[in-house]
Amino acid sequence: MKRTSYSWLGTLCLAIAMPTMAQQNEGAPAKSLTSVVMPAAAPLTEERLKQLQLPKGFDISVIASGLKNARLIAVSENGDIYISRREEGDVLLLRDPLGKDKNTPLPVAHRPQMHGLATHDGKLYMATVKELYVAEIKEDGTLGELELLVDDLPDGGQHPNRSMVFGPDGMIYLSIGSSCNACNETNPEHAAMLRVSPDGKQRTIFASGLRNTIGFAFHPGTGQFWGMDQGLDHLGNDQQPEELNLLERGERYGWPYAWGKDGINPMGEVPGEIARAQWQAMSTPMVLGYTAHASAMQMVFYTGDQFPATYRGDAFVTMRGSWNRAQPSGYEVVRLRFEDGKPVAFEPFVTGFLSEDGKTQTARPIGLAMMPDDDQGTLFRIAYTGERDTAGKAGSVMPDEPPKQPILEQINRGSGVPLLKDRDGYQTGKSVHLQSSSFSLEGDIPGKHSDYREGLSVQLEWPAVEGAKSYVLIVEDPDAKPMTPFVHWVAYNIPANTTRLPEGLQKTERLTEPEGMLQGQNTRGSIGYFGPRPPVGDRAHRYYFQLLALDTTLDLLPGATRDEVLSAAKGHVVGYGNLMGRYQQAQPPRK
Repeated sequence: MKRTSYSWLGTLCLAIAMPTMAQQNEGAPAKSLTSVVMPAAAPLTEERLKQLQLPKGFDISVIASGLKNARLIAVSENGDIYISRREEGDVLLLRDPLGKDKNTPLPVAHRPQMHGLATHDGKLYMATVKELYVAEIKEDGTLGELELLVDDLPDGGQHPNRSMVFGPDGMIYLSIGSSCNACNETNPEHAAMLRVSPDGKQRTIFASGLRNTIGFAFHPGTGQFWGMDQGLDHLGNDQQPEELNLLERGERYGWPYAWGKDGINPMGEVPGEIARAQWQAMSTPMVLGYTAHASAMQMVFYTGDQFPATYRGDAFVTMRGSWNRAQPSGYEVVRLRFEDGKPVAFEPFVTGFLSEDGKTQTARPIGLAMMPDDDQGTLFRIAYTGERDTAGKAGSVMPDEPPKQPILEQINRGSGVPLLKDRDGYQTGKSVHLQSSSFSLEGDIPGKHSDYREGLSVQLEWPAVEGAKSYVLIVEDPDAKPMTPFVHWVAYNIPANTTRLPEGLQKTERLTEPEGMLQGQNTRGSIGYFGPRPPVGDRAHRYYFQLLALDTTLDLLPGATRDEVLSAAKGHVVGYGNLMGRYQQAQPPRK
């Protein structure tokens, strides 16, 4: 990839007024502890530009203006700059901003609420609230026809801004914010990081419990995936901090009931009567925190050689700025220092956008690589002009691309293993006759149980097994690609007095009917039953519903994986049953 002279730049945007009362979708109302303080916007004059503070040796300069409402940016291999404008619903092209001939920004794509951008293999990927597009980048920087890849992303709600990066595995990592401040989402793709194939045909939930992670990137040296999540509103001036999280497949990060390292959110009602302390135990704590309500935005790792060598492998994060804190926070760009591949501290990098008294601001930083301001539409360049630093960090030379192996190890976990029915040690004890009124043995599963339609769980029943203290249900598809087998349902601690599961069970971690039944994570990354969804035109896939009767209940938290459940169940099986059904989607479903 060609290195450009603008090694690190970013975007700036003005504030948008936000609601002042806590959003409570269920449960008893919680007291809102919100101080609404919105610093007034002030023009960025030459004098104010000179008042911006950067580390010694760095310089900031204006290279373009009049862009209006700029949001995120992407830079192509030849240095062309693409800028999304959500309010205008377009993407601007800016060519050679450092050259002698200042080119007028050119609109090259138009879709309502355009926001997320990423370049990959000579193409520009663009995300709106519900859609993902791609277009070829032409030699002159303009785009070919936009191709619609995905048209069913979750609704926007409070956090409609989608952002994305390409991972070292060649997949798109697409962030979907929560639809609210704190609530129980009905769509598991809300408050989540999705993993999407470049053709849009495959997508899973990579991680969940992320309220609004707009800034995220893969560390160039370790390949680890880091993201900045925006904390809850209405908990006071100093809660919840902005979170730096190590994002890993299958992990959940606390939202909406746990935050930080040990914080508990009192708002709302936890589904399934799960205790808040248990929800916290189910969640992965943050690694580092930053000042509450600073509104962490985009994040990028520095791998260039224009800055001093000590910056290589560090990250930069824009903090857009608070609207709900008595002493405003954010309105700055921070450096996230890494040592030996691990984050150690945040420190200021560009400050001075917010006045000392906190009453006015000249810009609200959002993106990285460039800094357009969405009111005055100003594009900035940050460069190092001081003495050259040749010492740097030990091992500070960074590869052009992060290593693939760390993310591939996570993705391939649980794939290429036998079905439960083919594993040793589980087909023991009494043979259990498992049956369903939804479909017959080796028969077709009705469409309403598929993910193409309602996605209702099937009805199942079986005779009681003597000596059983609980039951486990695992549903697997051995015909799925590339994850084989694909786990569609993990249920455990089904009470011993339960011998029937009705159609359409809730997709929550703990059920109150049957009382105490727990559900785990499927391969999609969601909780509970995930209906058949073979590719359109594939031959019929087989779905094995496999029941274990156990002489114990499992000491596992809600949301466990198939492998965690089977490991805990081994040696406790007193009965086994199996029912196979088929599903085929011959034609594309009607919209």
